[in-house]
Amino acid sequence: MEARQTNISAEYEPAVVNRRRAPRAPVSLDAKLGRGGLDRTLCRIVDLSREGARIRSYSALRKDMMIWLTLPGVGQVAATVKWADDFEAGCLFREPLAEHIYDIMVEVGGV
Repeated sequence: MEARQTNISAEYEPAVVNRRRAPRAPVSLDAKLGRGGLDRTLCRIVDLSREGARIRSYSALRKDMMIWLTLPGVGQVAATVKWADDFEAGCLFREPLAEHIYDIMVEVGGV
């Protein structure tokens, strides 16, 4: 009997490293966190993009929760929690920040 040789080939696509819609800048900004438009507690924004932020808070947050962030010098911004882990969460703003507002916040809060 004759042994048959099988050639196997595969194509691969590199893993997506950054799934974010926009680049984020590391910042350290104090903000307020609330629901229903009411400020409830302090939080810290630790990175920021025009479309969202990563925040740290003493309030437990849940995925898909609608929150209001009161950003320094900007006011209230509606956001949806996209992921939450203990007291840290990633949020997507309902409306992207204006480019000049984003630039100012990164300059003021940049680390």
